[in-house]
Amino acid sequence: MDAAPAIPVPVNEPVLSYVPGAPERATLKQALQDLSAREVEIPLVIGGREVRTANTADVVMPHRHSHVLARVHQAGPDDVRAAIAAARDAWRDWSTWTLERRARVFLKAADLLATAYRPTVNAATMLGQSKTAHQAEIDAACELIDFLRFNVHFASRLYDEQPISPPGTRNTMDYRPLEGFVYAITPFNFTSIGGNLPTAPAIMGNVVVWKPAATAVCSNYLVLKLLQEAGLPPGVINFVPGPAAAVSDVLLADRALAGIHFTGSTEVFRSLWTRVAENVTRYASYPRLVGETGGKDFVVAHASSNVDALAVALVRGAFEYQGQKCSAVSRAYVPDSLWPRVRERVLEMLAEVRMGDPADFRNFMGAVIDRNAFERITSYITAARADPAQQVLFGGRGDAAAGYFIEPTLIQVADPGYRSMCEEIFGPVLSVYVYPEARWAETLSLVDRTSPYALTGGIFAEDARAVAEAHTALRFAAGNFYVNDKPTGAVVGQQPFGGARASGTNDKAGSFLNLIRWTSPRAIKETFVPAKQWTYPFMAEP
Repeated sequence: MDAAPAIPVPVNEPVLSYVPGAPERATLKQALQDLSAREVEIPLVIGGREVRTANTADVVMPHRHSHVLARVHQAGPDDVRAAIAAARDAWRDWSTWTLERRARVFLKAADLLATAYRPTVNAATMLGQSKTAHQAEIDAACELIDFLRFNVHFASRLYDEQPISPPGTRNTMDYRPLEGFVYAITPFNFTSIGGNLPTAPAIMGNVVVWKPAATAVCSNYLVLKLLQEAGLPPGVINFVPGPAAAVSDVLLADRALAGIHFTGSTEVFRSLWTRVAENVTRYASYPRLVGETGGKDFVVAHASSNVDALAVALVRGAFEYQGQKCSAVSRAYVPDSLWPRVRERVLEMLAEVRMGDPADFRNFMGAVIDRNAFERITSYITAARADPAQQVLFGGRGDAAAGYFIEPTLIQVADPGYRSMCEEIFGPVLSVYVYPEARWAETLSLVDRTSPYALTGGIFAEDARAVAEAHTALRFAAGNFYVNDKPTGAVVGQQPFGGARASGTNDKAGSFLNLIRWTSPRAIKETFVPAKQWTYPFMAEP
């Protein structure tokens, strides 16, 4: 049984500025040059061994898709089975490590990422996922460092949670890992999520088979390398890039599947849930399913809103990282009394936005992740242009000749039920519905019922009564709710992240709530003076 160790209380990693003249700017630019100058070969990593297969796939820069960054070996069914075997072998030892011993690995990994690995992981995120320097810094560096440090701290707090022990008895709670392996399925858009989904269960003593997104393998592989350098034993986390269906078919059919840690689309998560349900009689235990999925995130403005603050939140919240954040603003509701000024301010800012190669630090936006995303996003814009009831106020053009670039696009819709207000687009498209100011209460109800998702949302108002009304009306519309701020940029330890409805299981990454899902607690009672007779006093004759 484990005991709660003395874990340092974490603080959030400071965000470096990368302003001209800053030392980190020069270091990052050098890392960008170094990574751009070579083609990396990325193997599978199973049981600590690098495995090369007969099948490889190219990873390209989204903003310059003729440039191949890496050749990635693809896992086949036999490789996946080998990863399961390696994980189960590693479990025998790893599951016996104390939290304090495991913590040393992940705290060292955080320190390595904060120092030696920082420019390289950031550069890989910029080149492979088309993020700007700032977006890479807050994701691949700061958020992942925070996940590692705070999750260790949260685990320690969880271990401190022990039952009461009356006189003559000692009661304890043993926070065991799950029996079997956890399947971590990670997305392209956040390197930090790529690192957190396998490491959060591992911090709690679990073993993992990790399938990274095909378009984020470069940065994710570096995260695995730094974990190895930090002392993670072979087989605790096994790295198996490959075709999603082929990898999942093997893992979901295995008796030892103990859990799934997922971030991605609602449709994929629902299909995984269905597959697990169909196979439930095969498993040794009931698998834990933890997922953060889609969003159709909103900002609703009251007539008392500060126009400048609202406009900045819309531009940053909708168009940073090309709108490819689960939390990105995708629909906005603005009163008719404010709309002319808000529209003017938003259009002024969008006219100044630069889009291009993230290695040019003057750019605010890069490219969307791949051709499939480009075609899906532009189909929404094409449909809006063809509909006379909708107005494309800004942008709307895409160019995939050299990179998958889509202009920041602002659409004013006539119908609040129009598809761009309801469906997840996951790109740089913001739809705005202008409502009559007098219909504030009706609009709050409209916001709540328009989308099947409930991930993030925000209210802008200076009127305290309006804020209180929004809190009540939208209580279940978002798992992360913001007042007078954009609904993106959740910070570990400050805003635990996750949503409900079609947005996932709301297990709150960046808090102890997520870690609870990766334990199978054992209650232990020790009696110091056991009973020596079978009878009870009430049984005595009168």
